[in-house]
Amino acid sequence: MAKRFYRYEHRTTSLREFFIRTVLRRPLAMRRACFSLEGISLDIRRGESVAFIGRNGSGKSTALRLIAGIYAPSAGELRVTGRIASVIELGAGFNPELTGRENVELYGAVMGLKRREVAVHFDAIVDFADLGDFVDEPVKYYSSGMQARLAFAVTVAVEPDILLLDEVLAVGDAVFRERCLARLERFRARGGTLVVVSHDLQQVRRLCDRAVWLEKGRVRQEGPAAMVTLAYEAEAQEG
Repeated sequence: MAKRFYRYEHRTTSLREFFIRTVLRRPLAMRRACFSLEGISLDIRRGESVAFIGRNGSGKSTALRLIAGIYAPSAGELRVTGRIASVIELGAGFNPELTGRENVELYGAVMGLKRREVAVHFDAIVDFADLGDFVDEPVKYYSSGMQARLAFAVTVAVEPDILLLDEVLAVGDAVFRERCLARLERFRARGGTLVVVSHDLQQVRRLCDRAVWLEKGRVRQEGPAAMVTLAYEAEAQEG
């Protein structure tokens, strides 16, 4: 599987230029690849926990977005079975003009939950997110930590088959992070599939069975989380 992104050096922007380039048989657009995720062949089994690790720009978040269906592969095939819930970008999917309560209802609807199902989970979501009276304030007034807590609380409450997380636990205080880790461990215990992107290798070793080390858009190493993260740390120390 591959995903390629392009930088356009020229695009035809007018009807006149379109006719001129067509008559002269010149390309209507000139582009070159500026980043690519290449040669990714990965099988994530039901109930498994996998982490993507690597330096910034290595393709970790791109891989997660492919699994989430946000990006389509440029080449190859991707198959995902089961209901996916994701927290890939802080506050993504929230309407900043709506209140926390309204956003919970909106996200639940997007996930296919009926209104009564959202109502069943609502108190637990608000309690986990620890929003207090802010639950009825517009999300645009929330701090980054509050947005992270709400996003995480809603995502795990809808009980997905597959949970995708991109550096979510990097935001928030130590107490919140520990609560999230405990919740994720319960998610794993009930057979949920977890795929995370994280720079916190200690968390990776705690949560994940496997790790995939990406470097410049390619798989550098794949294997047990402890082995791969230790190899990654060793190279980082040498560098």
